[in-house]
Amino acid sequence: MTKKPSRPLIGLTLDSEPAGGWAKQPWYAIRQNYCDAIAAAGGLPVCLPHEPDLALAYLDHIQGVVVTGGAFDVDPSLFGATVKHATVTTKDRRTAFELALMRGLLAKDLPVLGICGGQQLLAVALGGTLVQHLPDEIPSDIPHEQPNPRTEAGHEVIVAADTLLHRIVGQERIPVNSAHHQAVKAVPASIVVNASAPDGVIEGIEDPARRFCLGVQWHPEYHISPADRAIFNALIAASAA
Repeated sequence: MTKKPSRPLIGLTLDSEPAGGWAKQPWYAIRQNYCDAIAAAGGLPVCLPHEPDLALAYLDHIQGVVVTGGAFDVDPSLFGATVKHATVTTKDRRTAFELALMRGLLAKDLPVLGICGGQQLLAVALGGTLVQHLPDEIPSDIPHEQPNPRTEAGHEVIVAADTLLHRIVGQERIPVNSAHHQAVKAVPASIVVNASAPDGVIEGIEDPARRFCLGVQWHPEYHISPADRAIFNALIAASAA
């Protein structure tokens, strides 16, 4: 029998960029604070290259997954939309890999935390849909693309009672940073909306039928409040169980 590691191995999805800019060849990248947050919570972070055909093989070795954010969007065709908004940009190989990974881990009931764009992809994998451009669909004075640094709060979210997220953070309102122009639009009845902005934008989702299946629209890896640390601590605890 294989012994579980003392620190659960947590996969983090990478971002990718084509040749040019920082490098003459295509390259992967991840902000250091994603990995730092996993390590600080007691996990062992490992980064996952975009190999769609190997997605299920990764799941034989890791105990949990963080699907990270990035400056790109989910292809609207993946949630049944027939029109693509002019602001939508995609990274098709990254999305193909992350979607294969997510579907596999959902089938195996491995713990998953979707962050920002990762929450949006989680919603799609669970049968939900997305708002393609918030200013067009939900006019608001809340800065969902906040002008101040990501190390500071942009607004608050309201946490729904009797949810996994509420049990984790223990608060009805928490400050969050905000860096998105899309959001979850709707989810199936079995999926719980656990947090919303005061303007009604969905800020968190979870699947109560699974061991740990949580998405948040903000970036808790910046640790701007104790609630952010609590989210990573809960992921690691579920992955170690």
